[in-house]
Amino acid sequence: MHPAGSVIIFTVASGLGFGLLTWLGLGLPDTVGWAAFWHYAVGFSLAGGGLLASTFHLGNPQRFLKAFSQWRSSWLSREGCLSVAAMAVLGLFAIGLIFFRVSWQPLGYIGALLAVLTIIATSMIYAQLKTVPRWNHWTTPILFLLLSLGGGALLAFQTLAGLLLLALAGGVQLLAWYLGDGRFQQSGTDIGTATGLGVRGKVRAFEPPHTGNNYLLKEMVHQVGRKHAVKLRFISFIMMILMPIGLLIISQAVPIVILALVLNVIGTFVQRWLFFAEAEHVVGLYYGKR
Repeated sequence: MHPAGSVIIFTVASGLGFGLLTWLGLGLPDTVGWAAFWHYAVGFSLAGGGLLASTFHLGNPQRFLKAFSQWRSSWLSREGCLSVAAMAVLGLFAIGLIFFRVSWQPLGYIGALLAVLTIIATSMIYAQLKTVPRWNHWTTPILFLLLSLGGGALLAFQTLAGLLLLALAGGVQLLAWYLGDGRFQQSGTDIGTATGLGVRGKVRAFEPPHTGNNYLLKEMVHQVGRKHAVKLRFISFIMMILMPIGLLIISQAVPIVILALVLNVIGTFVQRWLFFAEAEHVVGLYYGKR
């Protein structure tokens, strides 16, 4: 798949924002007044900014409101509805903390649940796609959730929880890479099943369907060299998981936690670029890209 910058920013920023809002909804850290204001300002900016970035990948961004109408069948629509609900509920919870210095905790718990469901809905946009076998696996939503909550924990200075969640995310990421590398072949999809002609014998492409570039090739077919993919996996895993964990084990002072968070975010951007670049859509079979 084409690793569009707007979608990468969307998944990383909104994931981190809703991860932070989850912890804030649980009352962690326990702050009121201006301290609470700055925490919520960061959370809403990341969550809202990420969602705004996603509209740049729409064919008609001005029609984004229509995305909310298909919640019965579309995970994208469910994500939009859940994100608005989460920010509305947590906005009310934040008003109590900031302006009245009171904790309407039931609202916080509801908002935290909605934030978690938003992260899951985001991941399911990709995990439910049978046309992309690498994504169509239980590790996709689990990894999205662990990375979001882990990064959010560091932003909320819940360092022990962040350390544990990042360690779990590292294990799931290694498993996702290991299983994902063979999932296209294991899916049984080839040019014969794609064309429906496999029952007649072995199918091969006589010539490409198009002589030039088109939308499908631009958006659905992207090839990254195996050597570069392995190198980027090392870089993302070291920066996203190993270095933050190492720093947090050494010290949990504020500057160290901030450094661990910065490294984690940079590594997550690399990981998310690979998430899209390594994904193989079955439409590539028509173009001889598999």
